[in-house]
Amino acid sequence: MRGEENGSGAAASAVCPEEVARQVADAVERLVTLWTAAAEAVSPRLSPHQLKALKAVWHRSELNLTALAEILGIALPAASRLCDRLEAAGLLQRMSHPGNRRELQLRVTPCGRRVLLEVAERRSVSLADVLAAMTPAQRTSLENGLHAFQRAHRTAEAQAGTAQ
Repeated sequence: MRGEENGSGAAASAVCPEEVARQVADAVERLVTLWTAAAEAVSPRLSPHQLKALKAVWHRSELNLTALAEILGIALPAASRLCDRLEAAGLLQRMSHPGNRRELQLRVTPCGRRVLLEVAERRSVSLADVLAAMTPAQRTSLENGLHAFQRAHRTAEAQAGTAQ
């Protein structure tokens, strides 16, 4: 930001929201690249959609195919093909639901859990490498800015919710 160029905190606060938004958008693109690279570096290689599906199943242990399709915002046949690929890779398994024989539950396999943990570790290491290149003051400033962003976002969401 401009305040970093001259070392003045006052100059940084004078930057218009649109300029900061452009800078944040650029940083988010770089973060997405870092995030995606971590998922592509594991074996088997996962697309962002496959990773999102696998994580959804891991976080909701009794997920079925219909619920997964809803979470991902895709059609049921597309979710089925996605699960076919994850199952063929040994990352996911479909099991009969104990309470409903017609329904299948999705479960992450031990190999799938290992891949998810490896992706998370790679992401943490990559992000830590970037943060290590910053000064302690810059990291503190980033942390404070992220907290302020989250508070502002929650406030905006709450206000939007009461306006409806």
